[in-house]
Amino acid sequence: MAIIESCMMHSFEKYQTPCFVFDEAEFKRGISDFSQALSNKFSKFAIGYSVKTNSLPYALKMARELGCNAEVVSHDEYQLARLCGFEPREIIYNGPMKSKETFLEAVTDGGIVNIETKRELHWLECLPEGRSYGIGVRLNINISQISPDDADGEDDNSRFGFSDESGEFAQVLNFIKSQPHLRLTGLHIHRTAHSRSPRFYERSVSYAASVIKKYRLRLDYLDIGGGYFGIFPDKPTFGDYGDAFHRPLKCQELENLKIIVEPGNALTASSFRFLSEVIDVKRIDSRTRFVTTDGSRNDIDPFFRKSDYLKEILHLRSDRPNEPLQIVAGCTCLEYDRLFTLVDRPRLEVGDRILYNNVGAYTMTLSPQFIRLWPRVYALDAGGSVRLVRRESCAGDIMNLNSD
Repeated sequence: MAIIESCMMHSFEKYQTPCFVFDEAEFKRGISDFSQALSNKFSKFAIGYSVKTNSLPYALKMARELGCNAEVVSHDEYQLARLCGFEPREIIYNGPMKSKETFLEAVTDGGIVNIETKRELHWLECLPEGRSYGIGVRLNINISQISPDDADGEDDNSRFGFSDESGEFAQVLNFIKSQPHLRLTGLHIHRTAHSRSPRFYERSVSYAASVIKKYRLRLDYLDIGGGYFGIFPDKPTFGDYGDAFHRPLKCQELENLKIIVEPGNALTASSFRFLSEVIDVKRIDSRTRFVTTDGSRNDIDPFFRKSDYLKEILHLRSDRPNEPLQIVAGCTCLEYDRLFTLVDRPRLEVGDRILYNNVGAYTMTLSPQFIRLWPRVYALDAGGSVRLVRRESCAGDIMNLNSD
């Protein structure tokens, strides 16, 4: 990957490392662009901010202010969304880790709840009598069958949702029809293909439309889920995805359905950066220098899958000689906490900083509290003002979890 190297700009000196930096303008732009793309094709739509992708409360509250719903997949995420100001009717509740308590609250108070497990069917029997309720169901998506070009292998199946091929989807429909107080209001078809191609989404929506027609379902919404590229050059745009949703629905005369999307990576990846500082340098032979930083792969690559990152190296001085080999590592005691290698690049010294870009998705929510606890988070607004929106966690926070 290309490396941007420069003498450290004054604007980065105000941050105490290690830290994440939340770019509010970039976040708002993503939501605005996706909303515009959907409004060009659909009269009714909703954007459900994927809480699992980045659960920073400051970002959740901003997403709500910008008109987003909260898409949650567990009891804890549901409670977090409520604490961030989302009413039950503003929450999209998915996944197998719902609690009975929050499931019933969400259904009763008008939330969009998509049934994922058979136990949820039994919970429906506990709803208060005397009124009717709307409920959604997740439809199983097998990419190998629906879009082989986008499949990962010959049987790219899924453990989520109810399969029409096995007959379980029909059984769920029959159960809902047997309950006079229940009405099926929507389908959830989230599935992410590695290609993230509009072609896959078009075929997935086409499959859902065929199921809707097969059972003559009268629905309010189709929840397409997430998995989209964000605002990146040479990648599909939000408009491309909107077109892909619209074509099969128009063919089946279903374009009046409310469309729900659940972007996570598409909104958060480019909205967050991570800043770390060099804290030590060691030479282990005539050629190799190890550069230790106060960040870690745990912060920006919790799956430890990447070999390099979109980064900027900010030198305190610009007159450094080149070094044949520099291995930049993290702050943990793990030998494999190595971030990237520099070959024949200017020497890094203590106090230099490294800025990692596009690190907002599945980083903060997956980073373990390992050796060094969670770092602080700053928010940068469109005018350039910076403020601390989450302090670093500390040992006292862990002690406060004790039941004693």
